[in-house]
Amino acid sequence: MLIVPDDLVRTITDVHGEAGVAWLERLPALAADCSERWGLTIEPPFGPLSYHYVAPALLADATPVVLKLGVPDHELRAQAESLRLFDGRGIVRLIDADVEAGALLLERLTPGSSLEDVEDDDEATTVGAAVLRELWRDAPPVHSLPTVGDWAGGLERMRHHFGGGTGPLPEPFVARAESLFAELLATTDDAKLLHGDLHHGNVLRAQRRAWLALDPKGVVGEPAYDAAVLLRSVSRRLMAEARPDRVLARRADRLAEELGFDRERLLAWALAQAVLGAWWSVEDHGHGWEWGIAEARLMAEVTRDGSGS
Repeated sequence: MLIVPDDLVRTITDVHGEAGVAWLERLPALAADCSERWGLTIEPPFGPLSYHYVAPALLADATPVVLKLGVPDHELRAQAESLRLFDGRGIVRLIDADVEAGALLLERLTPGSSLEDVEDDDEATTVGAAVLRELWRDAPPVHSLPTVGDWAGGLERMRHHFGGGTGPLPEPFVARAESLFAELLATTDDAKLLHGDLHHGNVLRAQRRAWLALDPKGVVGEPAYDAAVLLRSVSRRLMAEARPDRVLARRADRLAEELGFDRERLLAWALAQAVLGAWWSVEDHGHGWEWGIAEARLMAEVTRDGSGS
């Protein structure tokens, strides 16, 4: 019997509504179809789950793989397309896919512990930067991936949703994010294929390489955008620090030095992302925006102070 965790049911229902409920009802049959199609023995799922059903599995020859199932939407299609384009360089390999069914068959990364487990933040930042360098490549002339500009349009949806207002999000932070996105997008001159969500939990220890990424969003934009995601990563552990602003300031310095980016531009991307992420939480779940705004406040403090001291 397929195990469908309650957290997955809640998230899928929040985000996809009736379509999500229908997908959850089809999920056991979809898993059975994948098992027959790829000759899989599917094991209990990883946890916790959020937006997708993800489980370890074995091929007929006992090769360990991962089966990822999701509502077949634009995000899952972008993930499959970007994985094909990355072709295993710096990231998990896509073995096969049926995007219309919402099914991806992936390389399993072992031992699989994440960058979140690395206690030294400087070391973790250096590892993340190295993974990013390996990932980035020119986007093909023709693709169906979103751009960072497309994502930034989420703040326009927010204004429309709230009749020109900002709902629970503080107006000054929203206005600042809108201004930053406009400025940063207007001065972007080196668009690449990006991961789009390279936080510490999306970098795992592996055997093929010491560290590999997984779960790309697949977006085209300025590489500094990707580095800014890493900059503001591990928000809950970061907030537990006595001086999280100092950690962020040091992280910004290291990323700027190792990747050759302007420090203030990294922080600007990070602040804009944090506000956009707060809106996405409202859009998907109706709550949970507070973390994004807390991140934005921290980025503003580091930007004003310059060092977080």
